[in-house]
Amino acid sequence: MFDITFRTARLSDAERLLEIYRPYVENTAITFEYEVPSIEEFRGRIENTLRKYPYIVAEADDKVVGYAYVSSFVGRAAYDWSVETSIYLDNDFHGMGAGRKLYETLETILKEMNIINLNACIGVPKSPDEYLTNNSVEFHSHIGYKYVGKFHDSGYKFSKWYDMAWMEKMIGDHPEKPEPIRNFNAVRDKFIGNILTE
Repeated sequence: MFDITFRTARLSDAERLLEIYRPYVENTAITFEYEVPSIEEFRGRIENTLRKYPYIVAEADDKVVGYAYVSSFVGRAAYDWSVETSIYLDNDFHGMGAGRKLYETLETILKEMNIINLNACIGVPKSPDEYLTNNSVEFHSHIGYKYVGKFHDSGYKFSKWYDMAWMEKMIGDHPEKPEPIRNFNAVRDKFIGNILTE
């Protein structure tokens, strides 16, 4: 078993993170993206996310083996307490607990930011095929996400139509007057040496 540690992504991680992401684009319908982004584009995505939200990498034996981040949900002010979650693991590290630990780390940080609702948008096949199975839905179910609904035939990749499932997880209560959202950069130092390394 590997000792897994977590830290905030750096722009210098872009090449390794893209290496992890590439097979998902080229060989699966887990992402509906068609083209592998450039290093510059991917670096920009990391930078943009970190302006407000956490972007966390998992390391085992000093090698990045996965990453998870959140993005805004819909983008209107009333949705501030909701985010969309994303996670990608190196293919050699599936089933070793890294994904669960990544999401647990992310959730701890999000609670401190006063985020309440986590939403996952997941491609689902009509029947499992060589590009997409139900593993992602099953993974999210195991870590507490509940199935909300499905959009039919909403993604087209590899000459096939795929459905899209929404799953959600509540990590807090819904008070009459919720606390304002805190920026990740305002809470990050609280977790250094605790759940995050430098």
